[in-house]
Amino acid sequence: MLTQHYFPELAERVRSQRVLQPELYGDVDFDRLPYRLTTDPDVRSALPAWVAPREPILADERTVELISTATMLGDVVADPYAALVPTYGVPGLIAMLRQACREGVDAVPDAPAELRALIAAMEATPAWVDRALVEEGARHLRIGGALFSPFITRGAFLGTFLNTYAALPMALTGALSGRRAAVRVNETASFFAETTLPHALDRFGVGFESAAMVRLMHSMVRYNALKRSDRWDLDVYGVPVPQVDQMPAGLINMYVLAMTLKRQGRTEFTARERAILETCRFRCFLLGLPEELLPTTAEGIRHVFHARGALLRDDFDDATCGALVKSTMDAYLRPTRSWFDRAADSVERSWSKTFFVKGFCGGETERATRMGVTLSRADVLRVAVTSPFIIGRFALATAAARRPALQGAVDAYVTRLLRKRLATWGNPEYTTDARHYEQA
Repeated sequence: MLTQHYFPELAERVRSQRVLQPELYGDVDFDRLPYRLTTDPDVRSALPAWVAPREPILADERTVELISTATMLGDVVADPYAALVPTYGVPGLIAMLRQACREGVDAVPDAPAELRALIAAMEATPAWVDRALVEEGARHLRIGGALFSPFITRGAFLGTFLNTYAALPMALTGALSGRRAAVRVNETASFFAETTLPHALDRFGVGFESAAMVRLMHSMVRYNALKRSDRWDLDVYGVPVPQVDQMPAGLINMYVLAMTLKRQGRTEFTARERAILETCRFRCFLLGLPEELLPTTAEGIRHVFHARGALLRDDFDDATCGALVKSTMDAYLRPTRSWFDRAADSVERSWSKTFFVKGFCGGETERATRMGVTLSRADVLRVAVTSPFIIGRFALATAAARRPALQGAVDAYVTRLLRKRLATWGNPEYTTDARHYEQA
């Protein structure tokens, strides 16, 4: 049962979903926690023992309440807009949202109230946001986005498929089978890259629009899972694509940084890392995440990540998770079949496998193989051969960007490269098609 001792406003936000969208959430009992969420110490959770101990988290009532509440939270402003699909159709919703992002909501003829509410919520920038710091953080993120992230995005994407309860919405959409798997991986890469471009997160920036489109896509997944798929069991899975499941993707790079700090014996972010955090937190706000899930310290970020895993029931179903991992690893992400693109695909695939093994399997290759990711000797060789170039170029650019005299030149270079990568990935569709949804 949901409590509201520590987060009463968040609990009220959860319960308001039934009032705001009775057609979608009328059958959801928000006082009944789904089977996916467990506080039983005898039940295995998604938090590996090698990552962090589970017992202290289960004993922390405040943390348990936060994760339990956020597990039942969808998107209180985007979901009502997505529910207009019977009236406007998916193309109509997309067209109105894009126009509202680019020209303002008043430019949309007969703009529905639900669209106005979504745009208004995204425009309501929180008082904690430092716009100058957001731009500085984006400048630092562009370096990794252009020089390093493209080689590990697929591996990071795989991390969202390691739990049946969290992965089922994507499995239901059919969005990760065949060619659609490549589209989704490239869309993910495009979103995170696009939102680091100069002024991308401004009101009329490309990142603002991308965030709005991602919110609509997630809300369409919720709508179709609840209304058009008989595989979705509310008692087992709760709310589809809850905010607690979106938090890891939004803050994954900060979690990696936070874990690096711990290994280095540091407790505080540097000025550069603090700027990156500001950008990530603001991007998460635009995506609809509540501030309660957006810590401001390294310890807080580690804690909320581990807490989500500690309360998520462990399960890796080959029919769901295994299929998603396989289709994602099999996807060909390059635009052509030229020798260069084939070679680039092989290198990226090897780096993604390596990132997956180290980041999600604790370096255990056998565990990764059981999940469908086999790190071969050829993969190890490719990473070893290309590391001096990939890591060396990234390190050199990062160091040069700290020098005022070189900062402008470095930023111009990585921005050009980032735009080229975006052109290679193609224009994101940010859509989900109900025709592809699997039925029981």
